[in-house]
Amino acid sequence: MASQRDVKNRISSVKNIEKITRAMEMVAAARLRRAEQRIAALRPYADALRRMTRQAARAAGAEAARLPLLSEHESTSNVGLLLITGDRGLAGAFNSQIVRAGVRISDEYDEHRQQTVWYAAGRRGVSSLSFRGRELSGSYTGFADRPAYADARSIADDLMTGYIDGHLDRVEIVYNAYISPLSQHVTRETLLPLSSATVAADEDDGEESERGERGERSTGPRALVEYEPDPEEILKRLVPDYVEISIYRALVESTAGFFGAQMTAMRSASDNAGELITDLTLQMNRARQAEITQEIMEVVAGAEGLT
Repeated sequence: MASQRDVKNRISSVKNIEKITRAMEMVAAARLRRAEQRIAALRPYADALRRMTRQAARAAGAEAARLPLLSEHESTSNVGLLLITGDRGLAGAFNSQIVRAGVRISDEYDEHRQQTVWYAAGRRGVSSLSFRGRELSGSYTGFADRPAYADARSIADDLMTGYIDGHLDRVEIVYNAYISPLSQHVTRETLLPLSSATVAADEDDGEESERGERGERSTGPRALVEYEPDPEEILKRLVPDYVEISIYRALVESTAGFFGAQMTAMRSASDNAGELITDLTLQMNRARQAEITQEIMEVVAGAEGLT
């Protein structure tokens, strides 16, 4: 059995760790609230821009295929895969599940003899892929805790340039979509080409806005949309913004998900530390009781020896 002093030292060490995890939990909770506010402000704009882009592409018809970002390549040989993780750890499986999902997707493409071109945002994703021997065509770090639109634009420029130059035939993104502080969903979206894009806000190209207050689909006439200038010219401006806002939304969602996962992990660590302190305190009390009993037995034995 460990001595009473050893148990006291362990209790003191665990209490110090508990203070750290409690502080990290509170910091993550404060940052999570700010991230949730950013998501609430961004989602309506991102959904409207995505919907407007797809409607303009539908209105342009065959003319839309003239735009490099809208035209599909004849074959899909190289697939750009962007993984969005955090810059830091201590958030449970938040980062590792993104890397595992990316590796699974890459294996799927390998089976079809398609090459994966890796891009990663966040130090954890960059280091994990490098450790696995994956060559990165783009790495973006240092802004995972508070991404700016300029960061998303920098990533989008690299991806769009690769697609236009023919180095990429398809662009996909994998990130943790924020649902609640306890839940983050691994999401896979196709960004390019636009005709194959899978975005959470599509919902039948905005027909959700035509539903009534009770969620019933409207059967009345739809508004006629006139484009000035023509839809093709509008798409030249909208499509880059569409890619940028999609990446920015993924960055913001991932940030909120990271703080939610970290808050949950630190709360669990604090609870485990409290349970460990209780067990160690009980162990220390037993050790003290054993020492007292031993001393009493020695005193009694000494007294009997003197009689």
